[in-house]
Amino acid sequence: MARFLKQKEALIGNIPGEPVFIGKRKMDKINMHVIDYNEELLEEFDPGTIGDLTRLKESSSVSWVNVNGLHDTDAIKAIAKNFKLHPLVVEDIVNTGQRPRMEEYDDHLFFTLKMMRYDRDNNKIESEQLSMVMGQNFLITFQERPGDVFESARNRIRNKLGRIRNHGIDYLAHALLDSVIDNYMIIIERIGEQIEEIEDEILSNLDKSILGKINDYKREMNYLRKTIRPVKEFMLQLSHLDSNLLNNDTIPFIKDLLDIATQAVESIDTYRLMLSDHLDIYNSSINNRLNEIMKILTIFSAIFIPLTFIAGIYGTNFEFMPELGFKYSYPIFWTVLLVVAGFMLRFFKRKKWL
Repeated sequence: MARFLKQKEALIGNIPGEPVFIGKRKMDKINMHVIDYNEELLEEFDPGTIGDLTRLKESSSVSWVNVNGLHDTDAIKAIAKNFKLHPLVVEDIVNTGQRPRMEEYDDHLFFTLKMMRYDRDNNKIESEQLSMVMGQNFLITFQERPGDVFESARNRIRNKLGRIRNHGIDYLAHALLDSVIDNYMIIIERIGEQIEEIEDEILSNLDKSILGKINDYKREMNYLRKTIRPVKEFMLQLSHLDSNLLNNDTIPFIKDLLDIATQAVESIDTYRLMLSDHLDIYNSSINNRLNEIMKILTIFSAIFIPLTFIAGIYGTNFEFMPELGFKYSYPIFWTVLLVVAGFMLRFFKRKKWL
């Protein structure tokens, strides 16, 4: 399946608001995990049924519901119905080709963005769609498969570290977004280190594999740019959002996320320019090597042209050729060849062509 644009054939003629799963199924059955907490209490469990989530709507504590698996549209609709989510939110959750963005509804906010991992062995970025729905006292995260970058946030909740247990649902949303965006920076740094090493490889060894590396990194940087630039846009939108779901105390932290997203985008642009420079250096080095080879070949050709001319004259079968009967004709012939070749080599050196 294409990374830059998901297949849209299944959406043709579809009723607006009707969820259709677009993407690759990455697990057999969806599962859920709940962390329900306040400043003093913490409850963590895996709900057996979607009905077990009903009480979380009325709870005064902060409830984080994490859902793994998007292929079961009936289950996603049931969860959405339980929390009274807008039908368009459900449609966007199961469509994994969404552009990162934010949507505001009457009583909840919807975020969607990409959560990424870097496979260094294959030099490829793997991503999955992450959707977040934030209500008055609940936050639901929808992932394509188990495994995420939220373990640090979970540990802060479990161990009462930082501000997270003393603040509301908006701060939890900030903490999860912070984990995702910080992971962007980690991936950019890891790829950036390898990009910076390419220049030394180009200067020390012009191997064809270097060109493949440059093209691979350009592809991954283009994918990062496509994914992260919209995140910067919606973080800017979120930092200026006037909503009763966002406390004023949380806005400065959201603006800090905007700064990190901006830095990520600028770093990507820098590395993209660096890759273009590496490609120019590679092409220039190849051209310089080719020019050196052509110079040597041209010099040898220039030296052998007069020698060939002399040898052609000497080997011509004339009936009357005075030199044929002379005892020292052959040594004189080679002496002339060597003198001519030596003269031309000295001439090339004086011209600094050698």
